[in-house]
Amino acid sequence: MELNQLESLTEVSDAPLESLTEVSDLSLPEIEINECISIETEIPEALYQGMKEFIGDNPNWDQYSVMSSALANFLFQSGCDDRSVTERYLNDLFKLSNP
Repeated sequence: MELNQLESLTEVSDAPLESLTEVSDLSLPEIEINECISIETEIPEALYQGMKEFIGDNPNWDQYSVMSSALANFLFQSGCDDRSVTERYLNDLFKLSNP
């Protein structure tokens, strides 16, 4: 942090509360909630064919949502207690039951 930034922070901390109307310089960086990571993996032919048939029968699904759902299912059933994994698992259960 530069000296002039430190001086301006000191001035702000000494200022009366009424004069602190704008704090844009002190804002936090935005955090992307739904980050995606691309992976490449080999799967057995039988799993590929099953996924291809499922996607053909269910046009609201694609290969990415199927793989993401399968991973969430595996993690949840393996004891992962992360809230986002649990939400994905439960959302996918209800998504499957809706035609």
